[in-house]
Amino acid sequence: MDTSSTSGLRRTLVRDVMSTAVVSVGPEAGFDEVVRTLTRHAIRAVPVVSGSHLLGVVSEADLVRSAEQSPMSGRRTDPMATRPTTARAAMTYPPITVRPDTTVAEAARLMRRRHLGWLPVTEFEGGAERVVGVLGRADVLSVFLRDDAEIRAEVGAAVLPPLLGAEAKAVTVAVEDGVVTLRGRVPRRGQAHAVVSLTERLEGVVGVRDELTFDQDERITDAVARPWY
Repeated sequence: MDTSSTSGLRRTLVRDVMSTAVVSVGPEAGFDEVVRTLTRHAIRAVPVVSGSHLLGVVSEADLVRSAEQSPMSGRRTDPMATRPTTARAAMTYPPITVRPDTTVAEAARLMRRRHLGWLPVTEFEGGAERVVGVLGRADVLSVFLRDDAEIRAEVGAAVLPPLLGAEAKAVTVAVEDGVVTLRGRVPRRGQAHAVVSLTERLEGVVGVRDELTFDQDERITDAVARPWY
């Protein structure tokens, strides 16, 4: 798997885990055709494309809203409204997308923040967005399937030495089912906080148990050195 590295940390990119077998529909695809496409491929959303250029996205939620406009549903609130009959009419625009060189962690945060289970992966070509893949929850979760020993080794090699230097040997690391436990004593509170914060962001880390102690709390030192009056 190709990865991008910052300070020795593993950074899986969207391009590493996305699916390039993109199922799509054209803008004039009928309502029933879109439903059949979602059902046949067991997916919850589909990009609407012209050629390979992204126009929008039709999701199950879009189709449900469209169905509710049908006179047969009994829930039509606008007597002048008509149910969308094509993908173009039912799609959401502008779509929320992600780039191939985005980290999977960033994509996961976007999906959680926007309550999405799926994202089109796009690149710009001649001023238009071109669909190059799709990213689903299963793809995002794949980066968390890391061996505990691999996570422990990364903490020991890429987190502790850069932040603590020679003091790194005072910290022990244990990992069980993706939960990292950090024990030991470090010189300053800020260092302990940085170690925990960076460890929490590692791929595959489910949680961090912070059992670190420190010799000096910079907040107290600063308050004494610079009284408020």
